[in-house]
Amino acid sequence: MRTVDYNSRRKSVLHSAINRYIKNAVPVASDDIADEFDLSPATIRNIFSELDKSGYLKHPYTSGGRVPTDKGYRYYVDFLIQQMELLVEEKQCILRECKRKQKRLDDALENTSEVISEITHYAGIVSFLEWQDKIFYKGISRILDQPEFRDADKMRLLVRLIEDKKRLLEIINRDFSGKVKVYIGSELGFPEMENCSLVISSFKLKNQPSGRLAVLGPMRMEYNHIIPTMEYIADVLSQVLEDF
Repeated sequence: MRTVDYNSRRKSVLHSAINRYIKNAVPVASDDIADEFDLSPATIRNIFSELDKSGYLKHPYTSGGRVPTDKGYRYYVDFLIQQMELLVEEKQCILRECKRKQKRLDDALENTSEVISEITHYAGIVSFLEWQDKIFYKGISRILDQPEFRDADKMRLLVRLIEDKKRLLEIINRDFSGKVKVYIGSELGFPEMENCSLVISSFKLKNQPSGRLAVLGPMRMEYNHIIPTMEYIADVLSQVLEDF
């Protein structure tokens, strides 16, 4: 008789549901993933119900499917994903693009915000700690193209927050340990950003912590690709700035 590790199965179903939602931006129904686990839709619905009660998934009013909650995404980032290894071509592209326009420090930082946006397809943000009132950002329109921001009021509030440099810097310059910090939804502390995630990394100038790089996008972002991408861009920018 086969024994079933129900906890492991719940984790696998959560992982699959979040992956599918990230890819399609459509609430995930039990039928969508039942075949993947060789389980009946009814069994998947029961697991979904348990994940609902635990706060990892929620049931939108307009759909029979489920979407991840902030807590679900946090568990996904902390325990379920395996970071992708960047392709050689991606690394070469980042190196090439980050080394352009580097005659002046502000050109290098502005160019890096553009590189982040181009690589991630979201908004790229760069701050320099010594310039407390200066911030570089590119790709705001890329966020607004996402289905989460079709609501005009949400769109206006988000743009207003991004243009408020002081508040944006307050978030990006928060202390954190490790190479990358991920803030998801309500963790950002601003209602205007409740549908967003912010992935932040640090760069150095002359081997001293000097600024932050960030990508701002919907909570439904490909963390397994974006986290290692931000680590790599921070390392490349630190190398580029050795010449300043």
